[in-house]
Amino acid sequence: MLRNASEKTSGRITRRVLPCLLTSIALLMILPAFAADKEKDEATLRAANLVLQGMLDGKSISLELLSKADCVLILPNVKKFGIGIGGSGGRGPLLCRGGQNFEGKWSTPAMYSVGGMSGGLQIGGSSTDFVLLLMTPKVVTQILNGKTKMGTDATAAAGPGATAASASDADILTYGKAEGLFAGVSIGGATVESDNDANHRLYGKTLTATDIVRGTSIAPTTEGQALVSVLNSKIAKHSN
Repeated sequence: MLRNASEKTSGRITRRVLPCLLTSIALLMILPAFAADKEKDEATLRAANLVLQGMLDGKSISLELLSKADCVLILPNVKKFGIGIGGSGGRGPLLCRGGQNFEGKWSTPAMYSVGGMSGGLQIGGSSTDFVLLLMTPKVVTQILNGKTKMGTDATAAAGPGATAASASDADILTYGKAEGLFAGVSIGGATVESDNDANHRLYGKTLTATDIVRGTSIAPTTEGQALVSVLNSKIAKHSN
């Protein structure tokens, strides 16, 4: 009797503790990927440039919609894992059109991070590239001013293809390219916020995201300038 009770108690403890333990191990495995210095920040900008060019050249994103976007957030290699419960995390640059009505050239990029948890039984992992088009001044203000939770603070919808000139009235249009064991990955429920540490490393002083993307005095770094040039060239080419 005592042995059976002990075995039952051990079984309950194992069922409760094991998922947490395995999730902690998964976190320890992916956290080194997010440790950063300025060189890695520049590498993130370079990766974002490749992601954007790949989606534009592959005609995944409509240039018409890109020209209507107020800002674009590019998140290369967003990591998603799952052992019992799931999680995601990554970072990348936000760039906005200049001018009061977002009709000017593209800004210096500000670094942002994304993270979120998802429920359900999940085993495996994936890496996904995201491009988010911010379509309304309201959502731009939200994202510049603090944490924004997708699906709660801002409406998000899958972006239409390259031939579309119009779309839903969602605040954010999301494009993704996934590799790995998860199917149908999205950033629903994820939280987006400014990566202040990365911005300080890149520009050498404490700046808000608004200072970077809505101001005119912050010059982009080498990799940031390459990204700005791609966006400006695509819009210019489309406008002709």
